[in-house]
Amino acid sequence: MYSKATVAGHPVHPMLVGFPVACYTGTLVGFAVYAASGDQFWLNLAIALNVVGVGSALLAALPGFVDWAFGIPRSSAAKTVGLAHASLNVIALALFAISLGTYITHWNGPATGVTLGLALTSAGVACTLAAGFLGWMLVQDYHVGVRLTPTQERDELAVQNVHQLGDDRRHAA
Repeated sequence: MYSKATVAGHPVHPMLVGFPVACYTGTLVGFAVYAASGDQFWLNLAIALNVVGVGSALLAALPGFVDWAFGIPRSSAAKTVGLAHASLNVIALALFAISLGTYITHWNGPATGVTLGLALTSAGVACTLAAGFLGWMLVQDYHVGVRLTPTQERDELAVQNVHQLGDDRRHAA
């Protein structure tokens, strides 16, 4: 339900989000191991994973935005949760992009310090985790990207009508 960017009826956004999540996590691990060992391999791994993480996050954002802008009803709670989900992901993307801009020139030599990389990527992973929680809420609670059976659609509509009736009664009181 609600997904507008699909391939063969399957939503594209959830197909792509695993890549930035894995790469962001690997970037943080690379910085942490580099900080502990000083081995250039780990810094290079962090930089490479950061490049792929930022690129794949931009790619995943496109169908996510299409789904949010054109698929989720304007006045629904899912629209608000989707905006928070997107905002946290944009913040994470910015943090990883800043880290990438800072460390990309250190590919052939040691970084002058790794504290900034650790701080930026730790905050970025924290934002990604929070965004993931909200993304799962969109799937689990609001069925974004879920194709319901006719019986499930009928039951969901009935539940929405009950909630709407309760909201109308509260506003009338």
